[in-house]
Amino acid sequence: MRACVFRGGQLAIVDVPEPRPEPGQVLVRTLACGICGTDLHFLKHSETIARLNDEIVPTLGPAAIGSPHVDLSRDVFMGHEFCAEVLEVGADTSGPRPGTRVVSVPVVLSSAGVHRLAYNNDYPCGYAERFLLSSDLLVEVPNGLEPKLAALTEPLAVGVHAVAKSGFRPGDTAIVLGCGPVGLAVIASLVTAGAETVVATDFSAARRSLAMAMGATSVVDPNSEHVIDVWRREAHDRPLVIFEAVGVRGMIQHILAVVPIGTRVVVVGVCMEPDTITPFYGIAKELSIQFAFAYTLEEFADSLKSIADGHVDVTPMITGTVDLDGMPSAFEALAQPDHHCKILVEPSGTDRQ
Repeated sequence: MRACVFRGGQLAIVDVPEPRPEPGQVLVRTLACGICGTDLHFLKHSETIARLNDEIVPTLGPAAIGSPHVDLSRDVFMGHEFCAEVLEVGADTSGPRPGTRVVSVPVVLSSAGVHRLAYNNDYPCGYAERFLLSSDLLVEVPNGLEPKLAALTEPLAVGVHAVAKSGFRPGDTAIVLGCGPVGLAVIASLVTAGAETVVATDFSAARRSLAMAMGATSVVDPNSEHVIDVWRREAHDRPLVIFEAVGVRGMIQHILAVVPIGTRVVVVGVCMEPDTITPFYGIAKELSIQFAFAYTLEEFADSLKSIADGHVDVTPMITGTVDLDGMPSAFEALAQPDHHCKILVEPSGTDRQ
């Protein structure tokens, strides 16, 4: 079968062995898989990511799900935002029948342990025609939901988790810095959580428009106005939670310097560089900083339900689809924020646009 892998610093379309399900596993066909911003980071910063992952392994403790270690001298499988169709069920395995559309947290269990279905050397992921999932972790796609929309369960869950970690309460207001897929997921999750004021900012006019479509009450061009000024005008100094969804060095320091007393800061953007902050800002203003990563199983399932029930419309986020052969050009296109937000990969090439 065919798969897109990371090889020697670039993407390559290769033939790989057909996976066979063990007991407890199912073989699935990829229907749609989103290209994640972290995948773009991996393409540019693979050596840094691999090194940092290896450094944190000894500190992860028993709560860690699988090892993040990856060997860059071998092919690396990617693709963790997927919707798939069950093709075959392993021996002595209960679960959805063949033909069922499913999503899952990007993890597969095997007789050898727990394996992450992102940036690994041994298990094909959503950028392959077929791959393995664990029956016990599958969530069936309800209401005849389109695979393109179901594939956005994973990125939406990241936003849901970030909002949960923020401790957002009725009466709080929010600023979202960065309107890429993660920032948009945070905006949608804030709206679901009952936020009445959500101010979003991004240099891209297209992404500011997407922020409004996802529920922001106002958007700000950083070149023309300061987001804190807009927030003060709209929120009247009500409690503020600010979400950093950019992942650029210097952003946290800037936030600490400009936010008011008592602000809660949630960092969900992935910065791959060392950064520096001035602790005095945080001490003098009694600020709280919370870092957020991934989501819980319950948050993942709730995110799918929110999409399927129509409570969250992720359609505006989808700006294109490609087949496997179109993936290299899709990665290049995603570097232009005014043209694309979320491109989905459909390995079979069906209904491309």
